[in-house]
Amino acid sequence: MERRSFVRGAGLAGVLAAGAAPAIVHAQANIRWRLASSFPKSLDTIFGAADVFAAKIKEMTGGKFVVSVHAGGELMPPFGVVDGVQNGTVEMAHTAPYYFFGKDDTFALGCAIPFGLNSRQMSAWMFQGNGLKLMREFYRNYNIVNFPGGNTGAQMGGWFRKEIKSLADMKGLKFRTGGFGGKVMERIGVVPQNIPGGEIYSALEKGTIDAAEWIGPYDDQKLGFNKVAPFYNYPGFWEGGPQLDFYINSKAYDALTPEYKSIVQCAAAAAHVDLQADYDVKNPTALKALVGSGTKLVRFPKDVMEAAFKESMALYSELSGKNPNWKKVYEDYANFRRDQNLWFRFAEAGFDDFMQQQKL
Repeated sequence: MERRSFVRGAGLAGVLAAGAAPAIVHAQANIRWRLASSFPKSLDTIFGAADVFAAKIKEMTGGKFVVSVHAGGELMPPFGVVDGVQNGTVEMAHTAPYYFFGKDDTFALGCAIPFGLNSRQMSAWMFQGNGLKLMREFYRNYNIVNFPGGNTGAQMGGWFRKEIKSLADMKGLKFRTGGFGGKVMERIGVVPQNIPGGEIYSALEKGTIDAAEWIGPYDDQKLGFNKVAPFYNYPGFWEGGPQLDFYINSKAYDALTPEYKSIVQCAAAAAHVDLQADYDVKNPTALKALVGSGTKLVRFPKDVMEAAFKESMALYSELSGKNPNWKKVYEDYANFRRDQNLWFRFAEAGFDDFMQQQKL
C-alpha cells in the first residue's frame, strides 16, 4: 500500500500503532525560547527546576524545542519577570508568584499565604480542584499562561539572634521576610525588612536586623546563617506549601501545536515533582548538620501562632471586601482548605504523629 494512502485510511491511531509517532514531533518547527528565572544559580534546588523543565522539553522533542535558562538578573531583574513575560520580552519565566503581590494580592494565592495549603493540598487544588482554572483566569490580565513549577514544602520560620518566648518578643523585631507574609508580620508588631538574599548574612551579623527567614535547612546552611543567629524557629506559618510557577507568554503558548503544548505540560509536571523531592532529600541531612554545630531549634510560641492566625483571617476578610480578584479565588481556596484539613487531621496527621515519636 502506498504510504500516503495508508496514512489517509488508517488515521492517527493507525500511524501511532505502526510506530510512526516520532514523525509527529519531528514535523514541528524548530523553536527557541528564553526562560528568565527569579533565582540565582547558587540556589541549585529552586533554580534547578527550570533546568529540569528545559531538559525534558529538549528530550521529548528530539532537540527541536530548546529553552535556554537564564538566572535572575541575567536578562532582567529577578522581580521583573512578570513584566518581561507580559510584554513578550521573554517567552517564559520561573518564579514565586507571591513576589508580585504588589501588583495584585491575588498573585499570592498562586504561591503561599499565611496559614494556607500545604504542598500536597496545593497540588490537589491546582491539578484536581479549581486552582489552575481560577489562577489562569486571573493571569489572562497579564498575558500569562501558568503551570505549577515546584514546591519547597513547608519552610522554616527563620533565624533569630535572641530566643522568642512569647508574642511580646516579636514586638518591634526587625525581621527580614519577603513577600505577602510581611503583611501579617506587621500586624503582630514585627517590622518587616526587605533585604536581598546576598545581604542577609551581613545584616544579621552586624545587628542591622534581628532575624531573617529564607527557605529551609539546605539553602540556609549554604548561606551560613547559623554562624550569626543561633535560634532556628519553626514552622514558617506564612509558607506552609509555597508553589513556584512557570509563566508563559500567552501568544507564545498559543502559537504552539497541540503536541508541543502537551510536552510543555508534561515537562512542567516533571519539574514540579522533582523540586520537592530534591528538598525532601537534602533538608534532613542539612538540619542534622546544623543542630550538630550548635543550632537551637525553637518552635514558635502558641500565642505567636494564634495572633498571626487571627490577623491573617482578618486580612483575608478585608481583601475580599475590596479586591474582586482576590475574593473570587480566595473563596474557593478557603473552602478547599477547610475540607482538606478535615481529611488530613485524621489519616495523615494521625500517622505522622505516631511515626515521628518512634525511635527509627
